[in-house]
Amino acid sequence: MARALMIQGAGSNVGKSLIVAGLLRSAKRRGLRVQPFKPQNMSNNAAVTVDGGEIGRAQALQAQAAGVEPHTDMNPVLLKPETDIGAQVIVQGKRVATLRARDYAAMKPSLMMPVLESFSRLKDRADLVVVEGAGSPAEVNLRANDIANMGFARKADVPVVLLGDIDRGGVIAQIVGSKAVLDPDDAAMIGGFIINKFRGDPSLFDDGYRLIERQTGWRGFGVLPFFSRAAELPDEDALGLGEARRAGKSKIAFLALSRIANFDDLDPLKLEGEVDLAMVRPGEAIPGDCMLVIIPGSKSTRGDLAFLRAQGWDIDLLAHHRRGGHVLGLCGGYQMLGKTVVDPEGIEGPSGETPGLGLLDVSTVMTPQKMLTRVSAYHSATAQPIDAYEIHIGRTEGPDRARPFAMRDGAPEGAISADGRVHGSYLHGLFASDAFRKAFLARFGVPAADQGYRIRVESALDALADHIDTHLDVEGIFALAR
Repeated sequence: MARALMIQGAGSNVGKSLIVAGLLRSAKRRGLRVQPFKPQNMSNNAAVTVDGGEIGRAQALQAQAAGVEPHTDMNPVLLKPETDIGAQVIVQGKRVATLRARDYAAMKPSLMMPVLESFSRLKDRADLVVVEGAGSPAEVNLRANDIANMGFARKADVPVVLLGDIDRGGVIAQIVGSKAVLDPDDAAMIGGFIINKFRGDPSLFDDGYRLIERQTGWRGFGVLPFFSRAAELPDEDALGLGEARRAGKSKIAFLALSRIANFDDLDPLKLEGEVDLAMVRPGEAIPGDCMLVIIPGSKSTRGDLAFLRAQGWDIDLLAHHRRGGHVLGLCGGYQMLGKTVVDPEGIEGPSGETPGLGLLDVSTVMTPQKMLTRVSAYHSATAQPIDAYEIHIGRTEGPDRARPFAMRDGAPEGAISADGRVHGSYLHGLFASDAFRKAFLARFGVPAADQGYRIRVESALDALADHIDTHLDVEGIFALAR
């Protein structure tokens, strides 16, 4: 039977996903069979799995770190927000409902069984399972029927390491405060803590570190300096794309939609030294000097069309196009570029029809069936291969489909406008294909880097494992597993 340990956070966005990825790669290099697991995730950044379902993108990266194919058992419950109060509920890779938060809370008790089933299957094919929590166990108001943190840890008898983020300040209060509010039986599951994202001389925190040990009775597993190559790895939060902006010569802008989804499509562009990838945030205008505007995927196409118009981006896009600029819409962004988006059954919200941007002569009808598949295609304009995936609802048809963006299995995919400057496609992850990315950028006169994207991610994962092995008591952390 495999052993397991769990990394929980003293807050949200403290670096749990990367720590789990680094520990998995470190364990793999020790010759262990390892698997990632996250009982519940909330993210519109999803990946298609080898068994034809979907999981959070962070678990797909962790699977890569572990050297295994992504599988739905790695993230049995995925919540994909569609509105401020409602989300699509994915269980073991398949959509089962769209619920308001209160209704999901009532559903949660029934989800512990599939969570434990998936966890058990992972343990059958591993020596070590490294589990990632969600948010923080200190959110004790959510403890009843919890499946993401201590509820799971207690039920599955998995020991916990608590991760604190010193970069945001107040890390002593984060960890000591967690001990103070946790139920004593929950607190007993925690075997130690890690201080993450330290900048400067770690010895300056020695007194604080010892204070945490005294106040909590938990063992410290080390202080981890800020990992400088984190920007080379896919981020769960689209804000990471904006923070990693480079001063390249050629500007590509993308719209930070309110329900932006699968934004890791842009990660390979973020790493191109000649590209200035500019996030256009709400309230900002689309830069007039960009060569290309990308409308990314969305979890709510009609909702984000309204959001886009509220920012005035529809006017900016038309002006950009009149100036000779190019536009690329991916998935939901592709649907927005058409003449209409119709949702007769109210799949993404209230039923109805919304006018599109009219830059492509196509229209979309939302359908209950969800496309979830890995794709091998080739770009029509350059004949370069594309390894990608599709994850969407909706069927898009119209005259501009006669000029396909790509060909897959001999069938046309996507659409291109008559002037050749507006492109739409359902292919996610397309820029990770090096030959395609190089050829695509070359059409704009932009040279691409020689190093392959996946090679660079692999190098960053190895560097992350080296970083963790150097600064943390990794043997002590693994010894905690049971």
